[in-house]
Amino acid sequence: MHTIFLIIKREYLVRVRKKSFVIMTILGPLLIFGFYAIIGWAAVSSINQKKVAVVDESGHFVDQFKSDNETVFSYPKESLSEAKKKFIKQGYDALVFVPKDVIDKPKTVQIFAEKGVSMALQNNIERAISKEIETIKLQQAGITQKIIEDAKVNVDAQTISLGDEGEKSSNSIAMTIIGYFCAFMIYISVFIYGTQVMRGVMEEKNNRIVEVIISSVKPFQLMLGKIMGVALVGLTQFMLWILLTIGLFTVGGTLVGDKVQRGREAMQTSGTMAQPGQRIDTGKAKDGVVASVIKAVDTLNIPLIVACFLFYFLGGYLLYSALFGAIGAAVDNETETQQFMFPITLPIIGAIAVAQFVIREPDGALGFWTSIFPFTSPVVMMVRVPFGVPAWQLALSMVLLILGFIGTTWVAARIYRVGILMYGKKVSYRELSKWVFYKG
Repeated sequence: MHTIFLIIKREYLVRVRKKSFVIMTILGPLLIFGFYAIIGWAAVSSINQKKVAVVDESGHFVDQFKSDNETVFSYPKESLSEAKKKFIKQGYDALVFVPKDVIDKPKTVQIFAEKGVSMALQNNIERAISKEIETIKLQQAGITQKIIEDAKVNVDAQTISLGDEGEKSSNSIAMTIIGYFCAFMIYISVFIYGTQVMRGVMEEKNNRIVEVIISSVKPFQLMLGKIMGVALVGLTQFMLWILLTIGLFTVGGTLVGDKVQRGREAMQTSGTMAQPGQRIDTGKAKDGVVASVIKAVDTLNIPLIVACFLFYFLGGYLLYSALFGAIGAAVDNETETQQFMFPITLPIIGAIAVAQFVIREPDGALGFWTSIFPFTSPVVMMVRVPFGVPAWQLALSMVLLILGFIGTTWVAARIYRVGILMYGKKVSYRELSKWVFYKG
């Protein structure tokens, strides 16, 4: 055990002290933040108000198109031909023509533009016209405006979980986002850190350093120490990434929110909003968004999610990295790894694909079986955990994952002890099977 600890310490310190580790640990969150900050800044900065003229021959749609901070509608008192001649000179981006018989022939509405209109603007116009035509036809059928308004109800259902602990609020959107995010992080970490183990083993093998190390420690101890050392490196980097990312997005979100708020206030001041006498309290809106996010997070069992994430992160990594280490020991160069990589990574790739269906039905048969099968459970179970998983299923999944790690480690160790000192021989699956049962 002391020998394994020394190998873990050596693997951890060697990697953590590298400049590449420090740079990527700091640069990773900065790149992610910078990527989304540029997209967000570009999206906010590129919002230019569109001026749309509406020529309404029917007279039913005056003031029915609601202006906002992206689109301003006006209603010129002129014919279509005159409006078509002037709308570009007057700075309009689009011209909407509503004919007299639009009630009977709704498909006769026309939208003119110099370079075409966006899908959002077209949908906005079509929805407004459809809504007004529907209202007019209902009124013609004898249904009053009051009845129409009373019939328009927006339902916002509150989800409540019933369990042994009583009633508890839940939020399916928060569950879906958190579950899939954790699953995807485990999926990525298996590839990143598992590949590090494989390349580390190949490097030591090709440099003949392993021949010296093997004289002092057993192959199994060397492999296990390397796997555990890289696992600790991954956890360290992961935690630092999470902390830095949260900090950056908190600060960046505040700055972007303030910019959006100032932009809206400026538009309100210039009188370009839909209702000049009405001002939107952006401060309250912002507080409402923050409060809704906090409320959604509060509905989740965060301690359980964090504990399960750490367990399945380590369990999934250890299970797959043992096999990655065996591949590294069996081959002489990275080109030869391709034939062995696909069968090993196929289950984890399939797991992230299955996770998209499990989100829709977390308690279904597909979700159950894939969440207890060791090669897919690290990803699929993390999708299910936020929705609530029976304790016996969670325990069964964890036990099978531990047994799976022990089994893959045993197989990997049998391959490792032979392959680590084997040079210049192209290995096949048949050869690997012989190494597993080799008694020498």
